[in-house]
Amino acid sequence: MEHRSAEESVPIRTLMPGHVWIQLFKYGFIGLATNACGYLLYLWVTWLGAPPKIVMTLLYLAGATLGFFGNRQLTFAHRGNVMSASLRYILAHTVGYFLNLAILLIFVDHSGYPHQIVQAIAIVVVAAYLFVTFKLFVFRNPSR
Repeated sequence: MEHRSAEESVPIRTLMPGHVWIQLFKYGFIGLATNACGYLLYLWVTWLGAPPKIVMTLLYLAGATLGFFGNRQLTFAHRGNVMSASLRYILAHTVGYFLNLAILLIFVDHSGYPHQIVQAIAIVVVAAYLFVTFKLFVFRNPSR
């Protein structure tokens, strides 16, 4: 196995071109804004006594709907067929939803961790999965 020195390593800008960094920043901004509001709402509604998984489900649907429009236009500048992108988006978010639910079931119900902390971590995990999925599958622009 060959070992590379620091001078020989591939710069990250080579692995991720400039436009990807811009997309990641825009995605992060849109995601931070919607998820921060959603998370505060999650904490408040669960504090009032609502079941965490039901609250997560409703907020997930609301956030996903807002995210489609924001990310399609602002992050990825997608100009393809809206209906096809919508179907791919629903598929991506269905997987994201079940990933989020699995994280809650495993770490809250099975392992006993506080749902407030687990949901905060789940937001980051699902967001990373969705960025890659949106970039490569949902909002792909073949012309680039």
